[in-house]
Amino acid sequence: MNEKLIIIGTGPAGYTAAIYAARADLKPLVFTGEQIGGQLTTTTEIENFPGFPEGINGPELMFNMSQQAEKFGTRYVYETVLSVSREACSGLFTVTTTGGAYQAESVIIATGATARYLGLPGEKALIGHGLTACATCDGAFYRDVPVCVVGGGDSACEEASFLTRFASKVYLIHRRDALRASKAMQQRVLNDPKIEPVWNSTIAAYQTDESGEVCGITLKDTVTGEERPLEVKCVFMAIGHVPNTKFLGDLVELDAGGFIVTSPGGTDTRVPGLFAAGDVADPKYQQAISAAGMGCRAALDAEHYLLTNFG
Repeated sequence: MNEKLIIIGTGPAGYTAAIYAARADLKPLVFTGEQIGGQLTTTTEIENFPGFPEGINGPELMFNMSQQAEKFGTRYVYETVLSVSREACSGLFTVTTTGGAYQAESVIIATGATARYLGLPGEKALIGHGLTACATCDGAFYRDVPVCVVGGGDSACEEASFLTRFASKVYLIHRRDALRASKAMQQRVLNDPKIEPVWNSTIAAYQTDESGEVCGITLKDTVTGEERPLEVKCVFMAIGHVPNTKFLGDLVELDAGGFIVTSPGGTDTRVPGLFAAGDVADPKYQQAISAAGMGCRAALDAEHYLLTNFG
């Protein structure tokens, strides 16, 4: 039996798409993948998602979204998608997973993007405990303490500038002796007295306190190899994101950063019936609320497509 709609991914985009699709009686089938709930499950406290004046932790928010989608008829399959293909004649998609093959009339890709980290020992355990890739999400938790940003592009500079609102000091750690950011952004950062560039350096190790929170780092000079300690209470990674699109092969069009290209203002891809929502198709904002908004739009776009093409 063909599914009306398959949704791949379970972050804010996937869950919101499921809520809207289920309420439209599309009975969506959602493949959760390995990281159920997406990146927000690694976030301890969220204070900028509307409706929660006291804040809410990431896993709880994702669980609530999951329950809400299930309430309206969403079904979950705890498998990872390996590939997606579309038959030109019938217009049907085949979604191949670790558990088998499924057919659907439409598909929403909401697999997100994975922040790049350094790959140091014990790094994964520190995410949400003084190691993060979102200054907008977590910056306010580090008031009047020193923090650092890793990176040298526009994103790293923007993060550093944003963090000066809260932190007592922002170290901008870059492995080269000059930033890659635009001239205007460089000027803003280099002229800010609260930002101190740390040139030709990378992080060799993280230091933690008795509660397992980051309390410092070991810097390594990329020229001399010398190491030295630096006290910081949080490390903000800004070395890019990797969209989770490998399983799609050349089915969709990707931009230079590997993000899925959708129509201007829409969620449809170059493949009829295939839609993309959230961080996998958003190289700019990458926020939970903007991902949820895209999930809503993708579900509405899919509903319109199904009514037009399958009745």
